[in-house]
Amino acid sequence: MMRHYELVDRVRRYNPHANEALLNRAYVYAMKAHGKQKRASGDPYFSHPLEVAAILTELKLDDATIIAALLHDTIEDTQATRAEIDTQFGKEIGELVEGLTKLKKLDLVSKRAEQAENLRKLLLAIADDVRVLLVKLADRLHNMRTLQHVPEDKRNRIAEETLDIYAPLAGRMGMQDMREELEDLSFRQLMPDAYRPIAERLAALREQDKGLIAEIEQELTAALAARKIRARVKGRQKRTYSIWKKMERKAIGFEQLSDIYGFRVVVGSIEDCYRAVGVVHTKWPVVPGRFKDYISTPKQNGYRSIHTTVVGPGRQRAELQIRTRAMQDVAEYGIAAHTLYKDSAGTPGEMLSRDSGAYAWLRHTIELLAEGSNPEEFLEHTKLELFHDQVFCFSPKGRLIALPRKATPIDFAYAVHTDVGNSAVGCKINGKTAPLVSELMTGDEVEILTAEGQAPPAAWESVVVTGKARAAIRRATRAAVRAQYAGLGRKMVERAFARAEKPFSEERLTAALTRLARASNEEAFAAVGRGDIRTDDVVKAVHPDWLGQRLPPKKPPRGDGWFGLRRAANLRFRIPGFRASNTAAPTSASAIPIRGMNTDLPVRFAPEGGAVPGDRIVGILSPGEGITVYPIQSPALKEFDDEPERWLDVHWDVDEGSIQRFPARIAVNSANEPGTLAQVAQVIAEHGGNIDNIRMARRSPDFTELLIDVEVYDLKHLNAIIAQLRAKPVVAKAARVNG
Repeated sequence: MMRHYELVDRVRRYNPHANEALLNRAYVYAMKAHGKQKRASGDPYFSHPLEVAAILTELKLDDATIIAALLHDTIEDTQATRAEIDTQFGKEIGELVEGLTKLKKLDLVSKRAEQAENLRKLLLAIADDVRVLLVKLADRLHNMRTLQHVPEDKRNRIAEETLDIYAPLAGRMGMQDMREELEDLSFRQLMPDAYRPIAERLAALREQDKGLIAEIEQELTAALAARKIRARVKGRQKRTYSIWKKMERKAIGFEQLSDIYGFRVVVGSIEDCYRAVGVVHTKWPVVPGRFKDYISTPKQNGYRSIHTTVVGPGRQRAELQIRTRAMQDVAEYGIAAHTLYKDSAGTPGEMLSRDSGAYAWLRHTIELLAEGSNPEEFLEHTKLELFHDQVFCFSPKGRLIALPRKATPIDFAYAVHTDVGNSAVGCKINGKTAPLVSELMTGDEVEILTAEGQAPPAAWESVVVTGKARAAIRRATRAAVRAQYAGLGRKMVERAFARAEKPFSEERLTAALTRLARASNEEAFAAVGRGDIRTDDVVKAVHPDWLGQRLPPKKPPRGDGWFGLRRAANLRFRIPGFRASNTAAPTSASAIPIRGMNTDLPVRFAPEGGAVPGDRIVGILSPGEGITVYPIQSPALKEFDDEPERWLDVHWDVDEGSIQRFPARIAVNSANEPGTLAQVAQVIAEHGGNIDNIRMARRSPDFTELLIDVEVYDLKHLNAIIAQLRAKPVVAKAARVNG
């Protein structure tokens, strides 16, 4: 642990006139006040305020701020009082410490009015003296550096709060280095699976290109010196979080990143900044569209610099930031840089506030406090300018939800609760019905409409922007698929036991799970539905004495049609998304519904000829591939004669008049002459069919055989097209192909 004289030495390096006696007294007072208190790491608690003070010495802050850092937890966590601190250290330091104590009591997740009021307290505490914020940021930085010692159930909450509140605050105050470190530490905790590979790739790249940064530094320094521009050039590798954000924003991989290295070029004057740009652009090719002049147009937080990207040595892209020393101080220390210039008159707090672009937004916010008659109005006025990388929306009950930019109502629903997201079917934004994929804006009131039994479509995963929503959708999709497979597998198992004339019950199956290497009945059913386990193996697991004797399979003769199929397989399910009145088959109570054509339980049509509504059909279960639907007259079904457990009784589930098309194949024997193909295609197009594929199966001097894959509404539609083809003089023969 740092000793008091070490802390004093740190302060005196940049402030020779520091009040050494007051610093020593604060050190001893805080150490005694915290006494034998311990941190989660087991270290003396006093080590924390001491490290916070040390961080602030790097920002070269005044004595009062350093002392407030040493004392910042005393009122909150010890017997110390505000009056006692005022007596010992003066009113200025007492106010700073009390301001920090107030922040500790904030509830950052609450209803709309409470959230607005708490935010107002936070801004008021900062606005009263911005040094409160600087101490709080240093406090949070040390807490994040030691996050591994905090109980696991609290780490994510602290990291989320840091990423949502404190990192943007540091950025808004112009303290980019602190913001980047807070973001990286939060990123490592919240998304370790994303953090780890990026960190490893950066380490490997650092080793691979360890001479490249020095080479560019030397070349650039020499090029500027040749034009009589004195400059200090410092290169660095960009941080993991900024790289991940860029990969996410641009939807690119690590290999596609082109500007992993950045260089700061510090020169003597503004004139030299622009001269340096000319030297750089003359020496190396410029990347178009990557030039930004923040000197002529500073950022809102007071940041000034020229940014440009060039293709440097080794064809490596590098971002250059060209600025003066004063600009560099603002970029490095942010608002704290205003205390570095001792020729300014006034107190350190006044110097921090004076002429600071970073502080202007806060002064404006305080003015709005007088205009707003209630917390909600205040929140409406401020628009939460602080969080320019986020949007803030409200539930109808007033709960405040922070989301990334481009977030949708689906993200909002999952932020409220996973169950709300999973059952969402629609939404209202500011009282008006809107699509679930709408982009939300700050201040929107979002109402999520839900329905029982609803499951999120897998396609939502590509729409949402929050990790929580993406993970929840993935889990729900897997659960829905598993439930579908399990329902199918249950029917198949029941049928297998009936065929073997063996009793079946859930209890019997549970007792046999170890033989099937499955943890639950549902897992066993799902494995059967997927084709990973044969139904006969389930029967043997439950009845080890069963030798495989079973009733002979009853498959329908080819001409027996639908009712013969029903005798063969007393298992039914609906083809996804279709419900037809054109089938003669009655609906069975045991039918397994499969929602939507894009279900993750794969259902496909016969690859050599397809199937259309009106056909009598059968389903064949293929392990790992799902279900293939064949017309009952398909010759391909002969391959499955000896595997009756794979046969499924299916029927169409399609609305009459549906615009959904289905696959079929037509063989056309046509005259081999110019224009024939055009006439054939015209017939299909005029009758509403869609050609998916055409190939010439055989060609002779007089005739050509065409195999045409078409998409039609139903069997009646297909037959009408075939009849019209036969009526054409150029067509000798047209018939459907059953694969």
